[in-house]
Amino acid sequence: MKIPRTKWSLSRYAVFTLICGLVFTGCGGRTSAPPLTEPDYPAKRLKQIRFAVQVGAFTNLDNAVRLTEKLRQNGLTAYHFIDRSGLFKVRFGNYSTKKTARREAGFLQARGLIEDFYVVSPQLSTIEGDIRDELIRTAKSFIGIPYKWGGDSPNEGFDCSGLTMTVYQLNGLDLPRTSRQQWKRGMPINRRQLSKGDLVFFATSGGYRVSHVGIYAGSDRFIHAPRRGQRIRTASLSSSYYKKRYLGARRYL
Repeated sequence: MKIPRTKWSLSRYAVFTLICGLVFTGCGGRTSAPPLTEPDYPAKRLKQIRFAVQVGAFTNLDNAVRLTEKLRQNGLTAYHFIDRSGLFKVRFGNYSTKKTARREAGFLQARGLIEDFYVVSPQLSTIEGDIRDELIRTAKSFIGIPYKWGGDSPNEGFDCSGLTMTVYQLNGLDLPRTSRQQWKRGMPINRRQLSKGDLVFFATSGGYRVSHVGIYAGSDRFIHAPRRGQRIRTASLSSSYYKKRYLGARRYL
């Protein structure tokens, strides 16, 4: 026998739904972040960087920061990094051919935005283990220096995501630039599955919204830029601060 739905049953359902909504959104107080296992849209494989343009060779980090910011203000995805020589350099772009990269750089040079340049082709290892080791080697090269991104809001997690983007881009993988874009793009994995090079995400601004990211280095450690101007360092996922704010991890390989 089919029982007809009554106004009372609908009201009870509505109240139950409202209560659940308040509980699970943490209304009225901060709660530990729930495990987020699904991205906002299906994970996509990262594009490989074919050719990029490299400019500058600075001993002063601030000079590299200023050039990075100037290029970004002109719509380019630019980033700075420390070379093995110890000099700070700037790269931008993902061009399909060397000819295209040279042409675009020539336009910028004619406008006075850049001086001398050369086209580079980041090498992407075909062996997954090698890629992961290279990602960590690159990330470790930043440890101890202050990571300065420029004029972006720290609330967008841009200093920290600027580091992770740079590490991936230097290794030939076109990772998006903000922590929230990076969260959406990757394949969700649980903490027990973490491998070197995976990204770990946190809600450091309260609630369950992604606001910080680091790159997993193995043995429960990750490398990150804590906040604007602070030195890049390693931290433990098991520390009370990051354990409470941990949202999940993403994989891109």
